Amino acid sequence: MSGLFLAQVLMSFNVAALPISLGGMVEDFSVPPTVASSTIVVYGLAVAALVMTGAKLGQRIGWTLIFRAVLAVFATSSLLMILSPTIGWAIAGQVLAGAAAAIIVPALVALIAENYRGAQQATAVGSLGSARAFSGMSAFLIGGTLGTFVGWRPIFVITLVLAVVVFALSFTLRSDRGDASTRIDLVASVLVGGAVVALTLGFNNLNGWGALLAAPEAPFSLLGLSPAPVLVVVGVVLGQLFILWTLRRMRQGKVPLVDLSVLGSRTERSAVYAMFIIVLMEAAVNFTVPIYIQVVQGRTPLDTSWAMMPFNLTVFVTATLIVRFYSRFSPRTIALFAFALTTGALIWLSAVVTNNWETLPTILGLVVFGIGQGALVTLVFNVLVTSAPTRLAGDVGSLRGTTQNLASAVGTAVMGAVLVMVLGVGVGRAVTEHPELPEELVAQVDLDQVNFVSNDELHEVLSRTTATDAQVEAAIALNEEQRLRTLKTGFLLLAGLSAIAALPASRLPAYRPEEIPDPAP
Repeated sequence: MSGLFLAQVLMSFNVAALPISLGGMVEDFSVPPTVASSTIVVYGLAVAALVMTGAKLGQRIGWTLIFRAVLAVFATSSLLMILSPTIGWAIAGQVLAGAAAAIIVPALVALIAENYRGAQQATAVGSLGSARAFSGMSAFLIGGTLGTFVGWRPIFVITLVLAVVVFALSFTLRSDRGDASTRIDLVASVLVGGAVVALTLGFNNLNGWGALLAAPEAPFSLLGLSPAPVLVVVGVVLGQLFILWTLRRMRQGKVPLVDLSVLGSRTERSAVYAMFIIVLMEAAVNFTVPIYIQVVQGRTPLDTSWAMMPFNLTVFVTATLIVRFYSRFSPRTIALFAFALTTGALIWLSAVVTNNWETLPTILGLVVFGIGQGALVTLVFNVLVTSAPTRLAGDVGSLRGTTQNLASAVGTAVMGAVLVMVLGVGVGRAVTEHPELPEELVAQVDLDQVNFVSNDELHEVLSRTTATDAQVEAAIALNEEQRLRTLKTGFLLLAGLSAIAALPASRLPAYRPEEIPDPAP
Protein backbone atom coordinates (compact mmCIF):
# COMPACT_ATOMS: atom_id res chain seq x y z
CA MET A 1 0.00 0.00 0.00
CA SER A 2 2.96 2.31 0.60
CA GLY A 3 4.02 1.87 -3.01
CA LEU A 4 0.50 2.54 -4.33
CA PHE A 5 0.11 5.55 -2.04
CA LEU A 6 3.42 7.04 -3.23
CA ALA A 7 2.55 6.34 -6.88
CA GLN A 8 -0.56 8.49 -6.45
CA VAL A 9 1.61 11.07 -4.65
CA LEU A 10 4.01 11.05 -7.62
CA MET A 11 1.31 11.86 -10.16
CA SER A 12 -0.50 14.36 -7.98
CA PHE A 13 2.70 16.11 -6.87
CA ASN A 14 3.66 16.59 -10.51
CA VAL A 15 0.26 18.09 -11.31
CA ALA A 16 0.25 20.32 -8.22
CA ALA A 17 3.82 21.48 -8.89
CA LEU A 18 2.94 22.83 -12.33
CA PRO A 19 0.83 25.83 -11.16
CA ILE A 20 3.57 26.69 -8.64
CA SER A 21 6.13 26.63 -11.45
CA LEU A 22 4.15 28.86 -13.83
CA GLY A 23 5.69 32.11 -12.61
CA GLY A 24 9.21 30.68 -12.90
CA MET A 25 8.57 29.28 -16.38
CA VAL A 26 7.07 32.58 -17.54
CA GLU A 27 10.24 34.37 -16.42
CA ASP A 28 12.69 31.64 -17.49
CA PHE A 29 11.32 31.07 -20.97
CA SER A 30 9.93 34.60 -21.60
CA VAL A 31 6.49 33.31 -22.55
CA PRO A 32 2.95 34.44 -21.57
CA PRO A 33 1.22 32.65 -18.66
CA THR A 34 -1.25 31.02 -21.02
CA VAL A 35 1.64 29.39 -22.94
CA ALA A 36 3.29 28.18 -19.72
CA SER A 37 -0.04 26.72 -18.58
CA SER A 38 0.08 24.47 -21.66
CA THR A 39 2.24 22.15 -19.54
CA ILE A 40 -0.83 21.58 -17.35
CA VAL A 41 -3.11 21.11 -20.33
CA VAL A 42 -0.93 18.62 -22.24
CA TYR A 43 -0.44 16.46 -19.16
CA GLY A 44 -4.18 16.09 -18.68
CA LEU A 45 -4.60 15.71 -22.42
CA ALA A 46 -2.13 12.79 -22.61
CA VAL A 47 -3.67 10.98 -19.64
CA ALA A 48 -7.24 11.42 -20.81
CA ALA A 49 -6.43 10.40 -24.39
CA LEU A 50 -4.39 7.30 -23.51
CA VAL A 51 -5.75 5.96 -20.22
CA MET A 52 -8.30 3.58 -21.77
CA THR A 53 -5.65 2.11 -24.04
CA GLY A 54 -3.29 2.00 -21.07
CA ALA A 55 -5.79 -0.05 -19.09
CA LYS A 56 -5.92 -2.69 -21.84
CA LEU A 57 -2.12 -2.73 -22.08
CA GLY A 58 -2.00 -3.39 -18.34
CA GLN A 59 -4.42 -6.27 -18.67
CA ARG A 60 -2.44 -7.73 -21.56
CA ILE A 61 1.12 -7.29 -20.29
CA GLY A 62 0.47 -7.51 -16.55
CA TRP A 63 -0.05 -4.64 -14.14
CA THR A 64 3.17 -5.00 -12.17
CA LEU A 65 5.49 -5.26 -15.18
CA ILE A 66 3.99 -2.34 -17.06
CA PHE A 67 3.76 -0.35 -13.82
CA ARG A 68 7.55 -0.54 -13.48
CA ALA A 69 8.12 0.37 -17.12
CA VAL A 70 6.04 3.55 -16.99
CA LEU A 71 7.73 4.62 -13.76
CA ALA A 72 10.94 4.82 -15.79
CA VAL A 73 9.09 6.98 -18.33
CA PHE A 74 7.91 9.26 -15.53
CA ALA A 75 11.48 9.60 -14.28
CA THR A 76 12.53 10.61 -17.81
CA SER A 77 9.83 13.29 -17.89
CA SER A 78 11.17 14.71 -14.62
CA LEU A 79 14.65 14.93 -16.14
CA LEU A 80 13.21 16.83 -19.09
CA MET A 81 11.56 19.32 -16.74
CA ILE A 82 14.81 19.79 -14.79
CA LEU A 83 17.00 20.27 -17.88
CA SER A 84 14.54 21.89 -20.35
CA PRO A 85 16.13 24.79 -22.29
CA THR A 86 12.80 25.99 -23.76
CA ILE A 87 9.10 25.78 -22.98
CA GLY A 88 8.79 23.18 -25.76
CA TRP A 89 10.97 20.75 -23.82
CA ALA A 90 8.93 21.30 -20.67
CA ILE A 91 5.72 20.61 -22.61
CA ALA A 92 7.29 17.43 -24.04
CA GLY A 93 8.20 16.37 -20.50
CA GLN A 94 4.59 16.68 -19.40
CA VAL A 95 3.40 14.72 -22.44
CA LEU A 96 5.64 11.86 -21.28
CA ALA A 97 4.42 12.22 -17.69
CA GLY A 98 0.82 12.08 -18.90
CA ALA A 99 1.48 8.99 -21.03
CA ALA A 100 3.00 7.25 -18.00
CA ALA A 101 0.14 8.30 -15.73
CA ALA A 102 -2.31 6.88 -18.29
CA ILE A 103 -1.17 3.43 -17.17
CA ILE A 104 -0.48 4.20 -13.50
CA VAL A 105 -4.06 5.42 -12.95
CA PRO A 106 -5.87 2.18 -13.89
CA ALA A 107 -3.08 0.13 -12.30
CA LEU A 108 -3.76 1.66 -8.90
CA VAL A 109 -7.48 0.87 -9.10
CA ALA A 110 -6.89 -2.67 -10.35
CA LEU A 111 -4.40 -3.48 -7.60
CA ILE A 112 -6.65 -2.05 -4.89
CA ALA A 113 -9.67 -3.95 -6.17
CA GLU A 114 -7.65 -7.16 -6.25
CA ASN A 115 -6.26 -6.87 -2.73
CA TYR A 116 -9.00 -5.20 -0.66
CA ARG A 117 -12.71 -5.71 0.06
CA GLY A 118 -15.46 -3.92 1.98
CA ALA A 119 -14.34 -1.38 4.55
CA GLN A 120 -10.67 -2.00 3.73
CA GLN A 121 -11.34 -1.22 0.09
CA ALA A 122 -13.12 2.01 1.01
CA THR A 123 -10.15 2.97 3.20
CA ALA A 124 -7.69 2.12 0.41
CA VAL A 125 -9.69 4.21 -2.08
CA GLY A 126 -9.75 7.00 0.48
CA SER A 127 -5.98 6.77 0.78
CA LEU A 128 -5.68 7.60 -2.93
CA GLY A 129 -7.86 10.66 -2.37
CA SER A 130 -5.81 11.71 0.65
CA ALA A 131 -2.56 11.05 -1.27
CA ARG A 132 -3.80 13.37 -3.99
CA ALA A 133 -4.61 16.08 -1.46
CA PHE A 134 -1.39 15.49 0.49
CA SER A 135 0.57 15.90 -2.73
CA GLY A 136 -1.16 19.18 -3.46
CA MET A 137 -0.45 20.47 0.01
CA SER A 138 3.21 19.40 0.02
CA ALA A 139 3.78 20.57 -3.55
CA PHE A 140 2.52 24.04 -2.75
CA LEU A 141 4.58 24.21 0.44
CA ILE A 142 7.82 22.54 -0.68
CA GLY A 143 7.52 23.73 -4.26
CA GLY A 144 6.72 27.26 -3.14
CA THR A 145 9.78 27.35 -0.90
CA LEU A 146 12.06 25.98 -3.61
CA GLY A 147 10.54 28.23 -6.25
CA THR A 148 11.13 31.30 -4.10
CA PHE A 149 14.66 30.62 -2.85
CA VAL A 150 16.15 28.24 -5.43
CA GLY A 151 14.06 28.04 -8.59
CA TRP A 152 11.24 26.04 -10.15
CA ARG A 153 13.41 23.28 -11.65
CA PRO A 154 14.45 21.65 -8.33
CA ILE A 155 10.75 21.01 -7.66
CA PHE A 156 10.89 18.24 -10.25
CA VAL A 157 13.90 16.65 -8.59
CA ILE A 158 11.32 15.53 -6.02
CA THR A 159 9.21 13.79 -8.69
CA LEU A 160 12.38 12.11 -9.99
CA VAL A 161 13.20 10.79 -6.52
CA LEU A 162 9.61 9.64 -5.99
CA ALA A 163 9.64 7.73 -9.28
CA VAL A 164 12.81 5.89 -8.20
CA VAL A 165 11.38 5.07 -4.75
CA VAL A 166 8.08 3.77 -6.18
CA PHE A 167 10.01 1.70 -8.73
CA ALA A 168 11.90 0.03 -5.86
CA LEU A 169 8.67 -0.56 -3.88
CA SER A 170 6.97 -2.06 -6.94
CA PHE A 171 8.95 -5.27 -6.35
CA THR A 172 6.87 -5.85 -3.21
CA LEU A 173 3.62 -5.93 -5.26
CA ARG A 174 1.91 -9.18 -6.11
CA SER A 175 3.09 -10.19 -9.54
CA ASP A 176 0.68 -11.06 -12.33
CA ARG A 177 1.45 -12.43 -15.78
CA GLY A 178 -1.23 -10.59 -17.69
CA ASP A 179 -3.45 -12.09 -20.36
CA ALA A 180 -1.85 -12.31 -23.79
CA SER A 181 -5.26 -13.03 -25.32
CA THR A 182 -6.47 -9.51 -24.45
CA ARG A 183 -6.94 -7.54 -27.64
CA ILE A 184 -6.75 -3.77 -27.90
CA ASP A 185 -9.48 -2.16 -30.01
CA LEU A 186 -7.37 0.19 -32.14
CA VAL A 187 -10.40 1.84 -33.76
CA ALA A 188 -11.83 2.74 -30.35
CA SER A 189 -8.37 3.93 -29.21
CA VAL A 190 -8.15 6.31 -32.15
CA LEU A 191 -11.72 7.54 -31.69
CA VAL A 192 -11.45 8.25 -27.96
CA GLY A 193 -7.94 9.71 -28.32
CA GLY A 194 -9.08 11.97 -31.14
CA ALA A 195 -12.14 13.04 -29.17
CA VAL A 196 -10.09 14.00 -26.12
CA VAL A 197 -7.45 15.84 -28.16
CA ALA A 198 -10.05 17.75 -30.18
CA LEU A 199 -12.08 18.71 -27.10
CA THR A 200 -9.07 19.86 -25.11
CA LEU A 201 -7.45 21.82 -27.94
CA GLY A 202 -10.78 23.40 -28.79
CA PHE A 203 -11.53 24.52 -25.23
CA ASN A 204 -7.93 25.58 -24.60
CA ASN A 205 -7.89 27.91 -27.59
CA LEU A 206 -11.35 29.47 -27.41
CA ASN A 207 -9.80 32.73 -26.24
CA GLY A 208 -6.69 32.82 -28.44
CA TRP A 209 -8.27 31.61 -31.66
CA GLY A 210 -11.71 33.12 -31.14
CA ALA A 211 -14.86 31.83 -29.50
CA LEU A 212 -16.79 31.98 -32.79
CA LEU A 213 -15.07 34.02 -35.50
CA ALA A 214 -11.41 33.35 -36.26
CA ALA A 215 -8.97 35.71 -34.55
CA PRO A 216 -5.73 36.83 -36.26
CA GLU A 217 -3.82 34.38 -34.02
CA ALA A 218 -5.81 31.39 -35.26
CA PRO A 219 -3.69 28.95 -37.32
CA PHE A 220 -6.47 28.74 -39.93
CA SER A 221 -10.16 29.50 -40.36
CA LEU A 222 -13.11 27.62 -41.77
CA LEU A 223 -15.25 30.04 -43.76
CA GLY A 224 -14.28 32.71 -41.24
CA LEU A 225 -15.04 30.52 -38.23
CA SER A 226 -12.51 29.92 -35.50
CA PRO A 227 -11.09 26.37 -35.43
CA ALA A 228 -11.61 26.24 -31.63
CA PRO A 229 -15.41 25.70 -31.55
CA VAL A 230 -15.10 23.47 -34.63
CA LEU A 231 -12.67 21.24 -32.72
CA VAL A 232 -15.09 21.07 -29.79
CA VAL A 233 -17.86 19.88 -32.13
CA VAL A 234 -15.49 17.36 -33.76
CA GLY A 235 -14.55 16.08 -30.30
CA VAL A 236 -18.20 15.56 -29.35
CA VAL A 237 -18.88 13.71 -32.63
CA LEU A 238 -15.83 11.46 -32.17
CA GLY A 239 -16.93 10.73 -28.60
CA GLN A 240 -20.36 9.66 -29.83
CA LEU A 241 -18.79 7.46 -32.50
CA PHE A 242 -16.59 5.85 -29.84
CA ILE A 243 -19.66 4.99 -27.75
CA LEU A 244 -21.55 3.59 -30.75
CA TRP A 245 -18.55 1.53 -31.87
CA THR A 246 -18.00 0.15 -28.36
CA LEU A 247 -21.66 -0.81 -27.94
CA ARG A 248 -21.52 -2.57 -31.32
CA ARG A 249 -18.49 -4.63 -30.25
CA MET A 250 -20.15 -5.56 -26.98
CA ARG A 251 -23.26 -6.75 -28.84
CA GLN A 252 -21.00 -8.90 -31.06
CA GLY A 253 -19.38 -10.46 -27.98
CA LYS A 254 -15.98 -8.87 -28.69
CA VAL A 255 -13.75 -7.33 -26.05
CA PRO A 256 -14.24 -3.52 -26.02
CA LEU A 257 -11.61 -0.93 -25.19
CA VAL A 258 -13.64 -0.14 -22.08
CA ASP A 259 -16.63 -2.11 -20.83
CA LEU A 260 -19.51 0.39 -20.84
CA SER A 261 -21.41 -1.76 -18.37
CA VAL A 262 -19.53 0.22 -15.70
CA LEU A 263 -21.89 3.01 -16.77
CA GLY A 264 -24.90 0.76 -17.02
CA SER A 265 -26.92 2.38 -14.25
CA ARG A 266 -28.04 5.93 -13.59
CA THR A 267 -26.07 5.87 -10.34
CA GLU A 268 -22.76 5.12 -12.08
CA ARG A 269 -23.34 7.74 -14.77
CA SER A 270 -24.22 10.33 -12.14
CA ALA A 271 -21.01 9.52 -10.26
CA VAL A 272 -19.00 10.20 -13.43
CA TYR A 273 -20.82 13.50 -14.06
CA ALA A 274 -20.22 14.56 -10.46
CA MET A 275 -16.54 13.58 -10.67
CA PHE A 276 -16.09 15.67 -13.83
CA ILE A 277 -17.56 18.76 -12.17
CA ILE A 278 -15.55 18.26 -8.96
CA VAL A 279 -12.20 17.96 -10.74
CA LEU A 280 -13.04 20.81 -13.12
CA MET A 281 -13.72 23.13 -10.17
CA GLU A 282 -10.54 22.07 -8.40
CA ALA A 283 -8.45 22.61 -11.55
CA ALA A 284 -10.00 26.02 -12.11
CA VAL A 285 -9.21 27.15 -8.56
CA ASN A 286 -5.69 25.68 -8.66
CA PHE A 287 -5.06 27.56 -11.90
CA THR A 288 -6.70 30.86 -11.00
CA VAL A 289 -5.23 31.50 -7.57
CA PRO A 290 -1.54 30.86 -8.39
CA ILE A 291 -1.79 32.83 -11.65
CA TYR A 292 -3.39 35.75 -9.84
CA ILE A 293 -0.94 35.78 -6.93
CA GLN A 294 2.27 35.18 -8.89
CA VAL A 295 1.63 36.89 -12.21
CA VAL A 296 -0.83 39.64 -11.32
CA GLN A 297 0.33 40.52 -7.83
CA GLY A 298 3.97 39.71 -8.60
CA ARG A 299 4.40 37.73 -5.38
CA THR A 300 6.60 34.69 -4.79
CA PRO A 301 5.72 31.00 -5.13
CA LEU A 302 6.06 30.75 -1.34
CA ASP A 303 3.32 33.36 -0.97
CA THR A 304 1.20 31.22 -3.27
CA SER A 305 1.90 28.17 -1.11
CA TRP A 306 0.69 29.88 2.03
CA ALA A 307 -2.35 31.27 0.25
CA MET A 308 -3.35 27.80 -0.99
CA MET A 309 -2.40 25.97 2.23
CA PRO A 310 -5.85 26.23 3.91
CA PHE A 311 -7.49 24.72 0.84
CA ASN A 312 -5.00 21.89 0.29
CA LEU A 313 -4.72 20.99 3.97
CA THR A 314 -8.50 20.83 4.33
CA VAL A 315 -8.87 18.66 1.21
CA PHE A 316 -6.21 16.27 2.57
CA VAL A 317 -7.84 15.91 5.99
CA THR A 318 -11.38 15.61 4.62
CA ALA A 319 -10.46 13.06 1.94
CA THR A 320 -8.90 10.92 4.67
CA LEU A 321 -11.66 11.19 7.25
CA ILE A 322 -14.78 11.18 5.07
CA VAL A 323 -14.81 7.35 4.95
CA ARG A 324 -15.76 7.39 8.64
CA PHE A 325 -19.13 8.88 7.67
CA TYR A 326 -20.01 6.20 5.10
CA SER A 327 -21.61 4.01 7.75
CA ARG A 328 -23.83 6.84 8.98
CA PHE A 329 -24.88 8.70 5.83
CA SER A 330 -25.68 7.65 2.28
CA PRO A 331 -23.51 8.79 -0.66
CA ARG A 332 -26.39 10.96 -1.88
CA THR A 333 -26.65 12.80 1.43
CA ILE A 334 -22.90 13.39 1.67
CA ALA A 335 -22.66 14.55 -1.96
CA LEU A 336 -25.56 17.02 -1.71
CA PHE A 337 -24.17 18.46 1.52
CA ALA A 338 -20.66 18.72 0.03
CA PHE A 339 -21.87 20.45 -3.14
CA ALA A 340 -23.84 22.87 -0.95
CA LEU A 341 -20.58 23.67 0.86
CA THR A 342 -18.62 24.26 -2.37
CA THR A 343 -21.39 26.43 -3.82
CA GLY A 344 -21.67 28.55 -0.68
CA ALA A 345 -17.88 28.85 -0.36
CA LEU A 346 -17.46 30.04 -3.96
CA ILE A 347 -20.22 32.64 -3.60
CA TRP A 348 -18.59 33.78 -0.36
CA LEU A 349 -15.18 34.06 -2.04
CA SER A 350 -16.63 36.10 -4.90
CA ALA A 351 -17.91 38.58 -2.33
CA VAL A 352 -14.93 38.82 0.06
CA VAL A 353 -11.82 38.19 -2.04
CA THR A 354 -9.42 41.14 -2.24
CA ASN A 355 -5.85 41.73 -3.35
CA ASN A 356 -4.78 40.46 0.07
CA TRP A 357 -5.22 36.70 0.27
CA GLU A 358 -4.30 36.48 3.95
CA THR A 359 -7.59 37.91 5.18
CA LEU A 360 -9.68 35.71 7.49
CA PRO A 361 -12.80 35.76 5.24
CA THR A 362 -10.77 34.53 2.26
CA ILE A 363 -9.12 31.77 4.31
CA LEU A 364 -12.53 30.73 5.66
CA GLY A 365 -13.91 30.48 2.13
CA LEU A 366 -11.00 28.31 0.96
CA VAL A 367 -11.36 26.05 4.01
CA VAL A 368 -15.08 25.46 3.43
CA PHE A 369 -14.47 24.85 -0.28
CA GLY A 370 -11.73 22.37 0.64
CA ILE A 371 -14.07 20.43 2.96
CA GLY A 372 -16.61 19.96 0.20
CA GLN A 373 -13.97 19.18 -2.41
CA GLY A 374 -12.16 16.59 -0.28
CA ALA A 375 -15.38 14.78 0.59
CA LEU A 376 -16.54 14.63 -3.01
CA VAL A 377 -13.31 13.40 -4.61
CA THR A 378 -13.18 10.31 -2.38
CA LEU A 379 -16.94 9.69 -2.32
CA VAL A 380 -17.70 9.51 -6.05
CA PHE A 381 -14.61 7.39 -6.72
CA ASN A 382 -15.68 4.94 -4.02
CA VAL A 383 -19.18 4.75 -5.52
CA LEU A 384 -17.69 3.73 -8.87
CA VAL A 385 -15.28 1.15 -7.42
CA THR A 386 -17.83 -0.53 -5.16
CA SER A 387 -20.53 -0.68 -7.83
CA ALA A 388 -18.40 -2.62 -10.34
CA PRO A 389 -17.14 -6.22 -10.12
CA THR A 390 -13.42 -6.76 -9.57
CA ARG A 391 -12.85 -7.94 -13.14
CA LEU A 392 -13.85 -4.47 -14.37
CA ALA A 393 -11.53 -2.62 -11.98
CA GLY A 394 -9.19 -1.68 -14.84
CA ASP A 395 -12.12 -0.25 -16.79
CA VAL A 396 -13.21 1.76 -13.75
CA GLY A 397 -9.64 3.02 -13.40
CA SER A 398 -9.46 4.06 -17.04
CA LEU A 399 -12.84 5.76 -16.79
CA ARG A 400 -11.68 7.60 -13.68
CA GLY A 401 -8.45 8.67 -15.41
CA THR A 402 -10.22 9.89 -18.55
CA THR A 403 -12.82 11.80 -16.55
CA GLN A 404 -10.42 13.40 -14.09
CA ASN A 405 -7.75 14.43 -16.54
CA LEU A 406 -10.14 15.64 -19.23
CA ALA A 407 -11.94 17.65 -16.55
CA SER A 408 -8.61 19.02 -15.28
CA ALA A 409 -7.50 20.04 -18.77
CA VAL A 410 -10.88 21.55 -19.65
CA GLY A 411 -11.14 23.30 -16.28
CA THR A 412 -7.71 24.91 -16.66
CA ALA A 413 -8.25 25.84 -20.30
CA VAL A 414 -11.79 27.15 -20.01
CA MET A 415 -11.10 29.08 -16.82
CA GLY A 416 -8.10 30.75 -18.44
CA ALA A 417 -10.09 31.62 -21.56
CA VAL A 418 -13.08 32.90 -19.60
CA LEU A 419 -11.00 35.05 -17.26
CA VAL A 420 -9.00 36.62 -20.10
CA MET A 421 -12.19 37.23 -22.09
CA VAL A 422 -13.99 38.81 -19.11
CA LEU A 423 -10.92 40.90 -18.34
CA GLY A 424 -10.68 42.09 -21.94
CA VAL A 425 -14.35 43.08 -22.03
CA GLY A 426 -14.10 44.81 -18.65
CA VAL A 427 -10.96 46.74 -19.47
CA GLY A 428 -12.26 47.67 -22.91
CA ARG A 429 -15.48 49.07 -21.44
CA ALA A 430 -13.66 50.85 -18.63
CA VAL A 431 -11.27 52.52 -21.08
CA THR A 432 -14.18 54.24 -22.82
CA GLU A 433 -15.45 55.46 -19.44
CA HIS A 434 -12.13 57.08 -18.44
CA PRO A 435 -11.51 60.30 -20.40
CA GLU A 436 -8.06 60.61 -18.80
CA LEU A 437 -6.96 57.74 -21.05
CA PRO A 438 -7.10 59.20 -24.58
CA GLU A 439 -7.62 57.00 -27.65
CA GLU A 440 -4.10 57.60 -28.94
CA LEU A 441 -2.66 56.16 -25.70
CA VAL A 442 -4.95 53.14 -25.83
CA ALA A 443 -3.84 52.56 -29.43
CA GLN A 444 -0.17 52.64 -28.41
CA VAL A 445 -0.46 49.89 -25.76
CA ASP A 446 -3.56 48.05 -27.03
CA LEU A 447 -4.89 48.30 -23.49
CA ASP A 448 -8.17 46.63 -24.29
CA GLN A 449 -6.26 43.44 -25.17
CA VAL A 450 -4.07 43.31 -22.04
CA ASN A 451 -3.68 39.83 -20.54
CA PHE A 452 -3.16 39.11 -16.84
CA VAL A 453 0.01 41.11 -16.10
CA SER A 454 1.52 42.61 -12.97
CA ASN A 455 1.43 46.32 -12.23
CA ASP A 456 5.20 46.49 -12.75
CA GLU A 457 4.91 44.96 -16.24
CA LEU A 458 2.10 47.32 -17.19
CA HIS A 459 4.12 50.26 -15.86
CA GLU A 460 7.05 49.18 -18.03
CA VAL A 461 4.84 48.99 -21.13
CA LEU A 462 3.34 52.41 -20.46
CA SER A 463 6.76 53.94 -19.85
CA ARG A 464 7.57 53.35 -23.52
CA THR A 465 4.59 55.44 -24.63
CA THR A 466 3.69 59.11 -24.45
CA ALA A 467 1.65 58.57 -21.28
CA THR A 468 2.01 61.11 -18.50
CA ASP A 469 2.50 60.04 -14.88
CA ALA A 470 -1.17 60.71 -14.17
CA GLN A 471 -2.24 58.57 -17.13
CA VAL A 472 0.06 55.74 -16.05
CA GLU A 473 -1.46 55.75 -12.57
CA ALA A 474 -4.97 55.81 -14.02
CA ALA A 475 -4.24 52.89 -16.36
CA ILE A 476 -2.73 50.78 -13.57
CA ALA A 477 -5.64 51.54 -11.24
CA LEU A 478 -8.11 50.63 -13.99
CA ASN A 479 -6.37 47.36 -14.77
CA GLU A 480 -6.10 46.44 -11.08
CA GLU A 481 -9.80 47.08 -10.54
CA GLN A 482 -10.83 45.04 -13.58
CA ARG A 483 -8.56 42.12 -12.67
CA LEU A 484 -10.15 41.81 -9.24
CA ARG A 485 -13.63 42.12 -10.73
CA THR A 486 -12.73 39.37 -13.21
CA LEU A 487 -11.58 37.11 -10.39
CA LYS A 488 -14.85 37.62 -8.53
CA THR A 489 -16.78 36.83 -11.72
CA GLY A 490 -14.78 33.62 -12.12
CA PHE A 491 -15.70 32.47 -8.61
CA LEU A 492 -19.38 33.23 -9.29
CA LEU A 493 -19.31 31.17 -12.50
CA LEU A 494 -17.80 28.24 -10.60
CA ALA A 495 -20.48 28.62 -7.92
CA GLY A 496 -23.15 28.29 -10.60
CA LEU A 497 -21.50 25.13 -11.91
CA SER A 498 -21.32 23.72 -8.38
CA ALA A 499 -25.03 24.39 -7.87
CA ILE A 500 -25.86 22.59 -11.13
CA ALA A 501 -23.93 19.57 -9.83
CA ALA A 502 -26.71 18.97 -7.30
CA LEU A 503 -28.61 17.25 -10.15
CA PRO A 504 -26.20 14.31 -10.64
CA ALA A 505 -25.51 14.27 -6.88
CA SER A 506 -29.21 13.68 -6.21
CA ARG A 507 -29.00 10.48 -8.26
CA LEU A 508 -26.20 8.90 -6.24
CA PRO A 509 -27.12 5.88 -4.07
CA ALA A 510 -29.39 6.51 -1.10
CA TYR A 511 -28.13 3.43 0.78
CA ARG A 512 -25.29 3.07 3.24
CA PRO A 513 -22.43 0.79 2.13
CA GLU A 514 -23.21 -1.99 4.63
CA GLU A 515 -26.80 -2.25 3.32
CA ILE A 516 -25.80 -3.87 0.01
CA PRO A 517 -23.66 -6.92 -0.79
CA ASP A 518 -20.21 -6.63 -2.33
CA PRO A 519 -20.09 -6.69 -6.16
CA ALA A 520 -19.84 -10.11 -7.76
CA PRO A 521 -16.22 -11.37 -7.80
